Amino acid sequence: MPGGTIVDFRSRAALTVCRYHRKMINRPAILSSASSRTSATTPRWLWLLPRAAFLAFVLAVIALLWYSDRTDREEQRATLISDMLWLEQDLRFLMGHNEELLGRFDFRRAGDAEHFETYTRTLIDNGSGLRQVLWIGMAGRLMRASPPIPDAAADGRTIPAAASSTIARSLGRPVYSSAYPTAPDDWQFEVHVPIFENGDYSGMLVGLYSINRLLKDSVPWWLAERYRIGVIDQAGTSLGLRSKVTAVASDDGYQIPFEPPGRGLALRADPYLTPTPLAGHLLSSTLVVLAVLVLASYWALRRHVQRRLAAEAALHAEYAFRKAMEDSVQTGLRARDLEGRITYVNPAFCRMVGWSAEELLGRLPPMPYWADEYLDATLTMHDLVMSGHAPSEGFEMRFKRSNGEFFDVLIHEAPLIDSHGRHTGWMGSVVDITERKRVADLARLQEERLQASARLVTMGEMASSLAHELNQPLTAIASYSAGCRNLIAAGAPVGDISEALEKCQQQAQRAGKIIRRIYEFVRRAEPKSEVCQIDALLSDLALLLEAGARSQKVQLVMRIDAALPTINVDQVLLGQALLNLMKNGIDAMRQTSEAQRKLVVHAEADHGQLLIHIADSGSGISTDVAEQLFEPFFTTKKEGLGVGLNICRSVVEAHKGRLWHTANPGGGSVFHIALPLDRQ
Repeated sequence: MPGGTIVDFRSRAALTVCRYHRKMINRPAILSSASSRTSATTPRWLWLLPRAAFLAFVLAVIALLWYSDRTDREEQRATLISDMLWLEQDLRFLMGHNEELLGRFDFRRAGDAEHFETYTRTLIDNGSGLRQVLWIGMAGRLMRASPPIPDAAADGRTIPAAASSTIARSLGRPVYSSAYPTAPDDWQFEVHVPIFENGDYSGMLVGLYSINRLLKDSVPWWLAERYRIGVIDQAGTSLGLRSKVTAVASDDGYQIPFEPPGRGLALRADPYLTPTPLAGHLLSSTLVVLAVLVLASYWALRRHVQRRLAAEAALHAEYAFRKAMEDSVQTGLRARDLEGRITYVNPAFCRMVGWSAEELLGRLPPMPYWADEYLDATLTMHDLVMSGHAPSEGFEMRFKRSNGEFFDVLIHEAPLIDSHGRHTGWMGSVVDITERKRVADLARLQEERLQASARLVTMGEMASSLAHELNQPLTAIASYSAGCRNLIAAGAPVGDISEALEKCQQQAQRAGKIIRRIYEFVRRAEPKSEVCQIDALLSDLALLLEAGARSQKVQLVMRIDAALPTINVDQVLLGQALLNLMKNGIDAMRQTSEAQRKLVVHAEADHGQLLIHIADSGSGISTDVAEQLFEPFFTTKKEGLGVGLNICRSVVEAHKGRLWHTANPGGGSVFHIALPLDRQ
């Protein structure tokens, strides 16, 4: 049925839209479009701002680390310079003090060896950096040495340079000599202090400084732990070192002239490569980790924003597509929550009922489109829907438009499920079936009229045969009546008269049955379902066809199985279909020889069905004709209308049965009818 097909399609479309609207029912659709418009109109610099901020953060971290490292280096450099200035002043003070002590030596007691040894030993052992003190006489000869020299002649290096002594004597103040090596790992230099008494030169004391010993005695331990301190010459050769560790020093050193003794010597301090403090490492590592985390967060946020924009664009496109689909369909869509409150209606539903969406949204039962005349039935069906027991195949209701006009609708309800799997309401598809029902009623009326016309045509064709058939019982009645009068006049026994009257009565009943069958068949009545005995119905039909079959020399053979079950059918409609098939079978054998003209009607019950087979021995049905056999207005008879077989199939199918035909193995055709026995 075309109408049924449309309903099914629209129902599926409505259920498809339900999946979309279960997320959009309580959410204004403008959000997605607003988001899309916002993303489309956002200035480009706003998208570049996070990148610029991240770049500024990275540069700030790098600058902070660089500034922190530079500050540490400058602070270390300032500390190094300060320490070296302090050391240089301390050495200058120490050597000046030694010069003063050497210059105070009393030469009047120079001949006292013990006094010389005691005086110089105190000076040497007092951390002065001196390793030896020599007394040079006026003639330039070595007079005494502390500590003593075992063999002065054997080691010329222990003899002071005459040039330095001469310069010191001529200048009248202390003079330092150049440094020279005394051992593979030690260098020394001399200080020449002239002694004058009453303006006369009395001699000279020479102090021999060991550079390693001087550094050891003068450089404190805390300074040696920070730096590698040494004395270098103009060529950069190390003449002595003061170091407690063997770690390699950095190149970021500092040197200051070693004055006195001068002569190109310099003090140099190289800071050790000490490990960066743990706190510094932690701070740097934390900043790096934070920078990486910020980068990762920014990248994740960027991907999230891109995906969200893509999702919003897809949602907007999907919403536009769904909205266009909803606006284009003629099926009304209505969503309600679990309390029955309307949460959504589409334009088709608004046009259908005549109320706007603003007037319907948020309304609770009773609805303005409910018909007051059918309010109880509508409330009952509403409660069924809310409880989840609405018919799955849909249900019909009668609604009222805003102008008071009534119309019929077909409704399918489906549950609304949200994203969390919760049941939040019901979505209904509403189809206006008013016109369809009107067309169906009109078609049914036309079919009834056509069936009545077909019955009249059929009975017209059978009129002559029926007249002959009725003439026989009427003639017999007249004969039996005349015989009874004669018997009565002759004074015949009552038994003979009673027997004649009984035969007369039988013929009258036979004529009455024929007339009643013709009347029931021809008159137009409403279809009804009643208990029917198929064997009795077939017997009555055979009685109607008996005269026509006899006139065409056709033998009627009725094979009805015993104890056939009863069935609920419309006897008039089913009788019409069977009569048409039996009459067609008789007409199909006009060209068959009289000896072979046989119409066999077989009724049986098999597998819950009532089967009726009507077989003729006519010329059969060709393949081309078989394809159009049940089409309306198709006929092979010159005087036929072509509606008989179509009506027969409609009647059988209305009883939920089937009608088909097969070839008769002995020649001709067999029409089969299958009706369900459990039809209520």
